[in-house]
Amino acid sequence: MSEKLAIHGGPKAKTTPNYPMYPGGLEIGEEEKKQLFEVIDRKYLFRYYGPEQYPSKVRELEERFTEKAGATYALAVNSCTSALITSLVACGVGPGHEVIVSGYTFFASCAAIVAAKAIPVIAEVDETLTIDPDDIEKKITSSTKALLVVHMRGIPCDMDRIMDIAKKHNLKVIEDVAQACGGTYKGQFLGTFGDCGCYSFQYHKIITAGEGGMVVTNDKKLYDRSMGYHDTAACWRPDRFAEERYEGELFCGVNFRMSEITGAVMLAQFSKLDSLLELMRRNQRRIIQGIKDTKGISLRPVHDPEGDVAVCLMFYLDGKEKVLPFVEALKAEGIDASGVFNAGIPDWHIYAHWKHVIEKKTPTSEGCPWTCPYHAGDDVEYSADMNPNTLEYLSRVVHIDIPSQLSLEDCDMIVKGINKVAAELA
Repeated sequence: MSEKLAIHGGPKAKTTPNYPMYPGGLEIGEEEKKQLFEVIDRKYLFRYYGPEQYPSKVRELEERFTEKAGATYALAVNSCTSALITSLVACGVGPGHEVIVSGYTFFASCAAIVAAKAIPVIAEVDETLTIDPDDIEKKITSSTKALLVVHMRGIPCDMDRIMDIAKKHNLKVIEDVAQACGGTYKGQFLGTFGDCGCYSFQYHKIITAGEGGMVVTNDKKLYDRSMGYHDTAACWRPDRFAEERYEGELFCGVNFRMSEITGAVMLAQFSKLDSLLELMRRNQRRIIQGIKDTKGISLRPVHDPEGDVAVCLMFYLDGKEKVLPFVEALKAEGIDASGVFNAGIPDWHIYAHWKHVIEKKTPTSEGCPWTCPYHAGDDVEYSADMNPNTLEYLSRVVHIDIPSQLSLEDCDMIVKGINKVAAELA
């Protein structure tokens, strides 16, 4: 006979506290202090005008990132949104262009396209909850310039098919790796398949300085253009006042530079990435092993399980009406679980709630980029129900964060709770 559910008065499956999902943030300590004190003691806060006898922390971070990622160039910026905008501009995305992005990602992925003066085209996700390559092909037009693909909730997109599609249609590829830093696809670092890869160091991410981002690329011209856009003062040029060395090198940009203080914290955090990933992957494997044969639930498929950074566990129920009772029962068991999509609860990770885009909201009355005279194709239209597969998948998902701080005992209690609830409610 199954044990009585906690929601009905039975004992909790998990009796230990839940950790917030700040893997690197919860590990901030002496290493970060040491790096910060060095910056303060040196009075070196800005990489381009620091005391000449000291090396730049930001530059050191970039060098370590390229080595880790296996990329040729890395550029530190002040956020992942900045990294996305910089990459789009560097890749030549602009007025009249369309960029395809998935409908399950944080809104910033889509907003960056608008900031680059292009029109977002929102595509379906498949059962992996990453962009559906079949739908990419359906939504390519003569105006499509690039694909912005998101390695969502820690797992890799189907990069083989995506790169084949991009090559076939001569499209640029920007990878949004905000939620999958350190992840791989067939052994290759995520963010190094496309023209540019973009990472986040915001506080909710795996490693963090509170805020910050990184662009990687293997293309020297894209690196130069990224440098130019992120630093309109051109401090990075060997001779900042020289004529442009090739057409398209110099243009007006913005200030997305990373400070030395952020770079210092990130150097300490970067040294912790592998250990954080090892713990999260250990924890996820432990939980999956305990529920893989549980009736009534279906684990989210992953294109390359070895490349999953394991920030979460996501599984499907066979009906969306089961999700809320299942989640409430898990919470009663002491497990911090949630559903993903509820039409009545705004969530900026789901396109149906992106009113800014659906209603084509703009800061001025002209309506750009949607009214851009350079856009040669049909008007791009949106609605909350335009990608039904995405909403159907998301409505059936149960989500559980997997902090690196979990013990194996915690994982076993999570397994017990899931199996206990599934036996009654799945």
